[in-house]
Amino acid sequence: MARGNPRRDRPEVPAHLVRRIGRVLDALPQCRQEPAWVGIHWQVAGNTVAHVFGGEDQLFRVVFRAEPDEVMALQHLGPPYFRAGWGRNVVGMLLDAHTDWEELGELLTDSYCVQAPRDLAEQVSRPSAPA
Repeated sequence: MARGNPRRDRPEVPAHLVRRIGRVLDALPQCRQEPAWVGIHWQVAGNTVAHVFGGEDQLFRVVFRAEPDEVMALQHLGPPYFRAGWGRNVVGMLLDAHTDWEELGELLTDSYCVQAPRDLAEQVSRPSAPA
């Protein structure tokens, strides 16, 4: 069976979503935005911090990394949060008109600190830093 182009059925991520996420991540040390197989992702030291993309259901999502206790908490909160089907610490959020951008900014900053080398992560102020 021939496989179609996975990008064909997925919407392009609107520029305003990329800009909102980029405002948080582009400000972090050595975090770089790059095209992904679908959508856009941000990386530090070769590690993915966040990935925003449109799904085949035409909804937009951002996936990111979290500490183990956060993964469990977000997973149990339910929509707009979800646990990704890959990686032990990958969670995500549906993006829509009700997105709490302040909370997402904190989650993205935490994701950066999970993925970044220690010397870079230590340069970042984390309002929700674990004790």
